Amino acid sequence: MLIANTMTNYTLNTQVLNNSGNLRRFYLKIFFLLLSLLPLPLLLMASRPADKADPLVLRPQSLDFTPKEFYIANVTDERKDRAAVAYLLPEVKMAGQQPGAAQAIDLQGGGQQAIRAFMLESLPRNTQLRPVTIRLKECRVTEIPGATGMVNGRIAIAMAFEYKRGEEVVQLMEYQGGARYVRPASQQAVVEPTLRQALGESLRYLNNWMNQEADTNLKLAKAIRLHIADFAPATEIDTVYYTSTRPLTWNDFKAKPRAGSKFSASIFPGFAYEGRSEVIKGVLHLHLTMKVYMVPENSWTKDTKSAYGLNHEQRHFDVAKLVAERYKQKLQSGIVTLEDYNSIIQYQFIEFYREMNRLQEQYDAETGHGLNTAAQAKWDKKIAAELAQVGVR
Repeated sequence: MLIANTMTNYTLNTQVLNNSGNLRRFYLKIFFLLLSLLPLPLLLMASRPADKADPLVLRPQSLDFTPKEFYIANVTDERKDRAAVAYLLPEVKMAGQQPGAAQAIDLQGGGQQAIRAFMLESLPRNTQLRPVTIRLKECRVTEIPGATGMVNGRIAIAMAFEYKRGEEVVQLMEYQGGARYVRPASQQAVVEPTLRQALGESLRYLNNWMNQEADTNLKLAKAIRLHIADFAPATEIDTVYYTSTRPLTWNDFKAKPRAGSKFSASIFPGFAYEGRSEVIKGVLHLHLTMKVYMVPENSWTKDTKSAYGLNHEQRHFDVAKLVAERYKQKLQSGIVTLEDYNSIIQYQFIEFYREMNRLQEQYDAETGHGLNTAAQAKWDKKIAAELAQVGVR
């Protein structure tokens, strides 16, 4: 009623306007007056874009399998484009109408949070299993115009899977997948179910891979068992390997004596290991073969081949065996872990090899390279007793 009265008053007043400029100013006054009388909600509606697209609501999906080897612990977002998940052509209202430019549409709550919720809620979570993290590298829906009245859509999914085993982060494998669809230009209902199916297939792929690899893949091993054995050559070879039933003979010293050396003999002893591994029912079995050896081509003698001199060289060989046995005991004490077994074994090998060299030098220094018979007798007893302690007779 107020608007009608105002318009009537202005209509009466137009009778006194006498030029076109005054007339334009008069109509502008009417426009702004009417605008000021509109309710505030109507003004806000007029300022909002009418075609702003709503976000996609990604719903969890009840998948038809239950993981036996893993659960989803987390999802991290490594997508290059995090502004939106989908770039969709807007729905058309009339038959034959061409869709406009693609609109950027994100998932409700944001891409990472929506996909994380989907992954966590679509599968049961048994925290006694391996905790797998999904690194989301790509999740993108794009559309282009298709045949008349139709739209072609493409979904691209890329992710990597990893899990934390103790303090170690194990990179499992990567996945690339997706889907294609064709929809009527007049409705977008097919987009979310197709995206949901594509994400579900990534979880199915992970589940199948884990089931297939769990028993035999080193990356999925859950425990470690160490097996150490002494090398026993089947045939006589150039290197002499330590055995308690086969002491050294002077025939094992085949190198030419070193010219100008003040010593009567020299032996080249050492120890090493070889390893192989296999995973059986999720347990890493680590097999180490210990080799304590002397190299005949690097060992020599000027000795008259006395039993006393040979005993001194045999004790050098015994020291190598003693340290190798201590190395084995160290590894078997529980220090070898699944997460870092290789570096632990190598580090301890270096430490014990240094210990062997230190003991060899101490032995020679205290016995005077065998010239001090009293000291030699003490070392003979010492080495024999310590060998017996580690099980070598």
